This record gives sequence, C-alpha cells and structure tokens, in this order.
Amino acid sequence: MDVRQKILAATCGISLLLVIIELVRRRKLRVEYAWLWILAGITIAVISVNYQLLVWITKLIGAGFTSSTLFFFGIFFVLALCLQFSVKISRLENQVKNLAQQLALRNARKPGDEPPAE
Repeated sequence: MDVRQKILAATCGISLLLVIIELVRRRKLRVEYAWLWILAGITIAVISVNYQLLVWITKLIGAGFTSSTLFFFGIFFVLALCLQFSVKISRLENQVKNLAQQLALRNARKPGDEPPAE
C-alpha cells in the first residue's frame, strides 16, 4: 500500500472517530448506535496503519483480493446496521401501538366514569 493511501485511510478513520465522539458528546447520536461506528473507525485506522493485517485476513477467509475483503466487511457492516435499526424500529412500533391503545381507552371513558381496576 502506498504511503499516500495509508495517510488518507488513517485520516479517514481518525476523522470518523472524532466525528462520532463529537456527535455523541452533543447528544445527536446515542451511545447505543455509536458502538458500530466506533468499531468501523477503529478498524479503518488499524488496517490503514497495518496493511499486512488486511492481507492476512484476506488469506484467512480465502478471498482473492484485499478489495474483496474490504467489500465483504463493508457489506457485513451495512447488514449489521440494518439489523440494529430493524430491532429498534420494531421496539418503537410496539411502543407506539401501546400508547395509541392507552390513549384510545382514556378518550373512550366518559366524564364521571370510574377508571378500570388494574
């Protein structure tokens, strides 16, 4: 790997980490979502500094090219993000349904009615 490529990749990884930390600090990104992004930034920084690690991983998984390994792990990262967001969306859908049902029950009561025993 060329020195310029290493510098660019390391700069991208470190910049990603700094942006993630700043977003978490400003409370624009929740910590529960930040762990995947922090892992991605660390991975980019480590691989850019130690290219032989990427070559070793490529040989370990039997890929033909290092770019294939990068694309494989990039796709895996996107799938992990989709799974995380799907779980969160499912949880939020259940919460919205429960809140809507509770609101409908409260609105259905007439003034002077006793609330149902819980």
